[in-house]
Amino acid sequence: MSIIVTYRRTSRLSMRIVKNGDVHVSAPIGIPKEEVEKFIDDHREWIKEARQKTYEREKARYDFYHQLPLRTEAQIYDALQRAENLIRPMVEAHAQEMGISPTPLFYFKPNISRWGQCDVNDKSICFSIYLLLLPDWCVEHVVVHELCHLLEPSHNARFHALMDKYFPRWREARAETRRLSQMEPD
Repeated sequence: MSIIVTYRRTSRLSMRIVKNGDVHVSAPIGIPKEEVEKFIDDHREWIKEARQKTYEREKARYDFYHQLPLRTEAQIYDALQRAENLIRPMVEAHAQEMGISPTPLFYFKPNISRWGQCDVNDKSICFSIYLLLLPDWCVEHVVVHELCHLLEPSHNARFHALMDKYFPRWREARAETRRLSQMEPD
């Protein structure tokens, strides 16, 4: 783990810990190197604690996503079948309720950066296979979220109104999904 100093147009020194434990320090252009080093030295305890928290959070995320075995062809096939059986009825029911027609063939990816993705141009939807790790009502939230994008592509007030109309518990489901997948404290 390293400390990376970047000089930029800023008025003060700041630092953050990134996922791999590196420390990124932002320093004003022209500040003496000794002042930057003193700033880092003065924050050694904070760096240690922040690195530990980052490690624990990343380990919890790793442990969460590795609950779903995807190492063999049989495991992948089984997960795809379960996802299809869980999500297709939700898509069909909510699409009918919303009066929309997504592409009948949606697909799944082992994506951990987003739960779903909608292409409004061809009306296709991709879902993360890791939705299988969530409670059904959280999965349904993701389904409705992606279908709402077919009516409103951005996350503006109209989109939120659509979510309120078609899945009133969406904020609660989003919070629960984040809590489970990122292992945030209750």
